[in-house]
Amino acid sequence: MFLVLDKDKSQLIELFLKQEVLLFGDFTLKSGRQSPYFFNVGAICSGSSIGALGEAYARCIVSAGFDFATVFGPAYKGIPIAVATAHALAAAGHDVGWAFNRKEAKDHGEGGLFVGSPIEGRLVLVDDVLTAGTALREAAALVRGADAELAGVVVSMDRQEITDADSGRTAVQVLQTELGVGVKSLLTLQDVIDYLDSKSTQDNHLAALKAYKMEFCAP
Repeated sequence: MFLVLDKDKSQLIELFLKQEVLLFGDFTLKSGRQSPYFFNVGAICSGSSIGALGEAYARCIVSAGFDFATVFGPAYKGIPIAVATAHALAAAGHDVGWAFNRKEAKDHGEGGLFVGSPIEGRLVLVDDVLTAGTALREAAALVRGADAELAGVVVSMDRQEITDADSGRTAVQVLQTELGVGVKSLLTLQDVIDYLDSKSTQDNHLAALKAYKMEFCAP
């Protein structure tokens, strides 16, 4: 029996497929591992698509119940996500600030490492994909180094890959323990598998994804 997908997740997967954010094939990840799929939010480059993504993040944040005043997106892919999310939240009646970091601190003009709302109080961190969590740890350290408090983390895709072999924990589970906050995702690898499972034209991709999940990911 096929799982019944949430309508929002199904529409989001279709958006990612249309915008070529989600690609199937043979890809080498940063870790060197071969993956049957690749996920790149940077492929979204139109107003309507980034708007739809921002709405998805906003729904996830509201659903999570995070208490915060600013959406923070780490450079570079997190920047448009943070702006789009703050815009969507404002449209829904939750007017919050947005901010991002520079890769290198600016020593002229307004100067500093951050752009946008002041890095203070409670912030929600938004980024694209979570594999091992290295980039998110770095972003969290920046926020806390500015004496701000992390309220939660939201990413587009949780690859569900096991990063702690001894405990069998995924990157999300490890990161939640380390950061002490909730880590939410719009989609997981299982959501993509469930979506393809409901179709009849993606059999080869589906088999490869299932095999990859069985070998490298949480059940």
